[in-house]
Amino acid sequence: MSTKSAQNSRDADTLDVYTGREGMWGLLAGVVTGVLIALPLSASFAFATHPFSQRLFGGELADASRGGFSAFWWLLTLLFAALPFVVGFGVAKLHGRSLAILAGAVAVLVIVLVVLGQLYVF
Repeated sequence: MSTKSAQNSRDADTLDVYTGREGMWGLLAGVVTGVLIALPLSASFAFATHPFSQRLFGGELADASRGGFSAFWWLLTLLFAALPFVVGFGVAKLHGRSLAILAGAVAVLVIVLVVLGQLYVF
């Protein structure tokens, strides 16, 4: 009897795909996030580094200070670059409530960046 119960518990352990794989799930989540933000990351880097990108937007952005425009795009570039690492770390190390708090903080950050972008553009 004890052999049969040991066999069942071993089978149950081998079917659990989540045990000991948190780092791999975090890596996968970071890679997927990196792929999703590759285009916005390259665009924000281009806007931050090209001296005439402020003219592309026209309107009020043409009147905005050059330093503020560049600082906004550098901030956005750094946040985009950090996002895959933050997501990967969050999936690998955090559980439940902590992961929800991290997701809320990232959502608030994205909303703040959208609002700042709208202030510059309109």
